[in-house]
Amino acid sequence: MSDLALQPGNLHDERVALVALLLGGAVPKAHLAAMVEHAGSAIAILAHSYRSSAAQAALFESNPDPLIERALREVDSWDDLPYAAWTVLDEEYPSLLRTVHNRPPLLFVEGNADLMELTGVSIVGTRQATDAGLRRATKLAKELGRRGLVIVSGLAAGIDTAAHTAALDVGARTIAVVGTGLQRTYPKANTFLARRIVNEGGALVSQFLPASPPTQSSFPQRNVTMSGLSVATVVVEASATSGARMQARSALQHGRTVFLLRSLVDQHEWAQAMVDQGIDGAKAYVLSDTDDLVSRMDPAYTPQAFQVA
Repeated sequence: MSDLALQPGNLHDERVALVALLLGGAVPKAHLAAMVEHAGSAIAILAHSYRSSAAQAALFESNPDPLIERALREVDSWDDLPYAAWTVLDEEYPSLLRTVHNRPPLLFVEGNADLMELTGVSIVGTRQATDAGLRRATKLAKELGRRGLVIVSGLAAGIDTAAHTAALDVGARTIAVVGTGLQRTYPKANTFLARRIVNEGGALVSQFLPASPPTQSSFPQRNVTMSGLSVATVVVEASATSGARMQARSALQHGRTVFLLRSLVDQHEWAQAMVDQGIDGAKAYVLSDTDDLVSRMDPAYTPQAFQVA
């Protein structure tokens, strides 16, 4: 790897290699973090990817390499950004997220990064929420927030907006896991809410490079991350094709507790099937009240552990 002037173990160079892997696409994103963590080096994975074909081997021998040059410019630009950047090799990488198989290899965090080591519950649902759904999300976020739980959601319109806003209104902390880079806010209408989250002790989290726009694939990816950062996921309202349903599925596969509101189960076959049949032997619960949620969570997460300063 000397031709590319990247030194294994050097934090800066490992970040450059990781960004090059993300930009190059030779390794599936869902597996990249696990591969890098297993190898202990993104540079080692990058070197292997370059040697996997004749064309890539020729590129590996070039100096300078255009992909590495692009990654180098990207990483160097982070010095001027007002937020932290972590790779899966960094000690700061959230411990709970590290336990899921399809964790993101890179995270950017603006605001109170310590929240990701506290107990969070995702409250998610459709962008086209009904008035009843908004009321339910608001009530749930307020009750859980008052218990000291961190409210995790996705900064989208509808249920997500209601959950973040309700948490802030009762003085609770909230994390927004977004589907764009942190230099962008989507939807634009939530720009003020994003600033409020950071200013009132919450955090914005992204797995995408800072200038990344929203894409069709970025939101399902962030739902996986949201599940991984949370000890439980609650779905308020969601269609069969929604990201919230995908998150519920991911959460069950992650070994997390999943709750579906009774109104959702009564209206959608997919929700009833998730309660009756589950995914790979893990089933969702119908949520009756917040006490029920707390009692069904992992015993390691006691109410005393939820307290937020």
